[in-house]
Amino acid sequence: MKAVLLTGHGGLEKLVYREDVPVPQLARGEVLVRVGAAGVNTTDINTRTGWYSKVVSNNTKALAPQIEALDKRTEGESWAGAALNFPRIQGADVCGHIVRASEDVDPKRIGERVIIEPCLRATRDQSSFNFSYFGSECDGGFAQYAKVVVEAAHKIDSVLSDAELASFPCAYSTAENLLTRSRVAAGERVLITGASGGVGSAAIQLARRRGAKIIAVASTSKAHKVMALGASNVIPRGSSLITALGPNSVDVVIDVVGGQAWSERLDVLVPGGRYATSGAIAGPMVEMDLRTLYLKDISLFGCTRLDSEVFINLIEYIERSDIQPVIAQTFPLRDIAEAQETFLLKKHTGKIVLIPPVD
Repeated sequence: MKAVLLTGHGGLEKLVYREDVPVPQLARGEVLVRVGAAGVNTTDINTRTGWYSKVVSNNTKALAPQIEALDKRTEGESWAGAALNFPRIQGADVCGHIVRASEDVDPKRIGERVIIEPCLRATRDQSSFNFSYFGSECDGGFAQYAKVVVEAAHKIDSVLSDAELASFPCAYSTAENLLTRSRVAAGERVLITGASGGVGSAAIQLARRRGAKIIAVASTSKAHKVMALGASNVIPRGSSLITALGPNSVDVVIDVVGGQAWSERLDVLVPGGRYATSGAIAGPMVEMDLRTLYLKDISLFGCTRLDSEVFINLIEYIERSDIQPVIAQTFPLRDIAEAQETFLLKKHTGKIVLIPPVD
């Protein structure tokens, strides 16, 4: 099959398009999915550059300068904290059709249109933190075919295209998980950073369907698009939140940015407010005044593992058309380097999606 192999940590040269990659062989409890489309995510680039390693402290825009040091380490190169095995087929976002099933899987599932839940649990215990991520600890969707445990292949009934459906799994489940963990409710004031990106634009729609009042942080050039998604107010990126909002002014902060302005996000929270994060594109190293945390009784939530109900709810939202895909651009799979370069420019709103060839 045709696929993109990540051959090691480094620049775009580490992404190699091949036409002679073996089709995955199924183990017990697995299905083979013919990939119709696969979305590009920050996690793909973070993994390629080695950004998840603790030896890296810069933001996600540039290639990590400590790549040579990573080659000498035995752990820490993936978000799960363990070294990756190369080559690896990345791609957490997949929409496609089941074309084969292992002998112990109901054959009626063959032919189903599915989207893949990227958070793969090692056990059926929904409270377990023993899990991996599709396209990171195992091969993913930057290929014509991908295999996955049958429980993670969710049937979807929708008129949306494969590219549109491939925009949902990673970004929207991450956003819904952030909102679920931080218990966002109707009428609450929610501040969303990185609002024009995949997770941010998803969080706006999902917070809106909960009845929240949304304050978004985005570049001025993207303000009109962010408002159209459901934000009631857009604060220009780089502006002081204290100046724009005042202290103790929002109930929940949904953050994928981190960086030097991080402490302001706690300052604008009300006493008893909640902060949830799933990323740090502006940098992972932040400063916190512990007095702000404990005197204001703030709750902090780190969100990677999906709560058990998150992806099931997401399927329902899609099928009821409660949320809409936001597609910035599509690229052929072989043009993955161009797609990632476009992604890193951060001039787009929504998702960039790769389309594998059809034989």
